[in-house]
Amino acid sequence: MTDTIRIIGIDPGLRRTGWGIIETLGNSLRFVASGTVTSDGDMDLASRLCQLHDGLAEVIHAYQPDEAAVEQTFVNKDAVATLKLGQARGVVMLVPARAGLPVSEYAPNAVKKAVIGVGHGEKQQIHMMLKILMPKATFVGNDAADALAIAICHAHNRGGDRMRKVLATA
Repeated sequence: MTDTIRIIGIDPGLRRTGWGIIETLGNSLRFVASGTVTSDGDMDLASRLCQLHDGLAEVIHAYQPDEAAVEQTFVNKDAVATLKLGQARGVVMLVPARAGLPVSEYAPNAVKKAVIGVGHGEKQQIHMMLKILMPKATFVGNDAADALAIAICHAHNRGGDRMRKVLATA
C-alpha cells in the first residue's frame, strides 16, 4: 500500500450531517478537513433533503475523496423520526455513489471500537482519541467528530473489506 487514500466519513442526520475527511497511507492517518452540512428546520422535508444533497455534493467536489464511509442508523422508538433519518441517510449515501465513490457502512459500535477500543463509549472519549490519533484535527461539535471517527473506522477496515470482496468473487 503505497498510495494515499482520501476518505470521507459521513454521520447522517436531517438537521446536521457531519463530515470528516482524512488521508491514510499504510497505518498513518492525516486530518484534512471536517464540518457539518445543515438543513433549515422551517422548510419542508424535500427542500431539507435537497439542502443536504447540495451541501454534501459541494464538500465532495471540493475535497475529491477516493472512498466514503457512512454510519448505519439505529431504529429508535419514534417511527416518524426514524423514517426521516432514513431518508436523510439515503441522500447521504447517494451523493458519494453518484460521484463514483465506493460507499461502505459501519455500525455505531464498530466505529467506537475502531476509535476508542470498545463498542460503547462516551462522545468525550471519541473526541480525546481523535486528538491523539490526529493531533492537528479540528472539529466543531459531535457530528463532525463522529464523521471523522467513521472515516478512521473505514481506514482500519478497508483492507479487510477489499479482501472479502475478492474472495467472494473467486
